[in-house]
Amino acid sequence: SIVRTGINNCNFARAIVAPFLPSADTCNHSVLRRDKMEEPMYCSQQIKIPPELPDIMKQFTKAAIRTQPKDVLQWSVAYFQALSAGESLPVKQRLETPTATQKTDTGLTPGLVSVLHRQLGTQFEITYNQLVEKWQALCLPMQRLEELLRVGSFDDSIEWLKFLALACSSLAGNISQTMRVICEILTHDPEGGAARISYPVFKDLYSYLARIDGGITQSEIDAVFEYLQYHVDKQEGMVHPRNFINNECPSLDGSSAAAAAGASFTPSL
Repeated sequence: SIVRTGINNCNFARAIVAPFLPSADTCNHSVLRRDKMEEPMYCSQQIKIPPELPDIMKQFTKAAIRTQPKDVLQWSVAYFQALSAGESLPVKQRLETPTATQKTDTGLTPGLVSVLHRQLGTQFEITYNQLVEKWQALCLPMQRLEELLRVGSFDDSIEWLKFLALACSSLAGNISQTMRVICEILTHDPEGGAARISYPVFKDLYSYLARIDGGITQSEIDAVFEYLQYHVDKQEGMVHPRNFINNECPSLDGSSAAAAAGASFTPSL
């Protein structure tokens, strides 16, 4: 009975004292709380935010939303590198979606071609490595780039405006629409304006695309130039999209049966 009583007393003591003893979880929590108490405490007056940071992050966020990069981290690296170097940023001027005339969504849009032009268009010729760097910064597929370079028979030295013309051709249904996109990218007019470009540039790029197309004769090319010259003489050497997108202008796509049927311009891409 003494033994039994001793056991009962021990059990009773445990039952009474146990709620006041720290459990393993309680001990761990106490350690964590003590660790936190040992960490330095800050108040709002002690935290100094660089005065430039809020605006930098605001502009970065707006740029990311407008550009919609497929790889935000990769694009962010290019963004801040350009910002630090004082270069043109890889940022679209407005939010957009791929054009309806694209057969497949390759990620390339007029806005992205325009970004590339702002970054590379100050040079007559660029290198392959320069183009790849800016192309990848916009998270565009390398397969599409290699196709464009193959069609244009470019090597390490790339004539920028001719590459731009080929890139625009993948965004449009025919050469007339391609030249319209080119005008909208190259113009110095405000957005939504006349989209004028110099006539020599127009002639050079149209002739180039017509040769790539292969189905437009020289006489058809000359007919387009002869018609446009009348308007260009009145427009201080400039050409407008409205000059060549009308019923009076000879078709920029030639008079072949394919062009008459409205076949899209896809130069072996």
